[in-house]
Amino acid sequence: MTTLRHAAGVAGFALLMGGLFMLPSTCAAKGDSADINKMLSDVNDQAIQFRADAEKMATFTRSNISWESYAVQLQLIKDHVNAAGKTLAKLNAERDNASPWQQTAIDRINPLYNELVANTEAVINTLSKNETRVHLKSFQDYVQANSDLAANLAHVIGDFVDYGNTRAKLERLAAKLEIE
Repeated sequence: MTTLRHAAGVAGFALLMGGLFMLPSTCAAKGDSADINKMLSDVNDQAIQFRADAEKMATFTRSNISWESYAVQLQLIKDHVNAAGKTLAKLNAERDNASPWQQTAIDRINPLYNELVANTEAVINTLSKNETRVHLKSFQDYVQANSDLAANLAHVIGDFVDYGNTRAKLERLAAKLEIE
């Protein structure tokens, strides 16, 4: 039993290493787009901004903040979400020029972004209809959900940016070591 596990482990390791060494040449067929990497980095910066704004607004639910404070914070969130939307529109327009992992990133970001937009609109509409609702649990739940969605989206985008940076570093090292 131990020998079988050892053999399976060695075979798995060999397969993994073989895959790693083949990675740069396999990916060269459709390389990463530097423009898309830049746009992913830009949308990541924007996501970090609206995550911070949404987290700040979530802290309002634990105090007796006026509806005007919520309105100001919502405007900041809306501005950052709209800026990210413009960058995401550019990413979508360039999707066909993207490498497979960049296409996956774009495909995964879109539905999360759309969900954040819908929830942000719900928060805005709820506040617009009745400013006194800011202290109701239902409104505070919307605010917390918005914060959670913003954090999730920022993490996903950040993970893809980290992946792209790590992948580029791996390719530079492979070239330096002449592994192709």
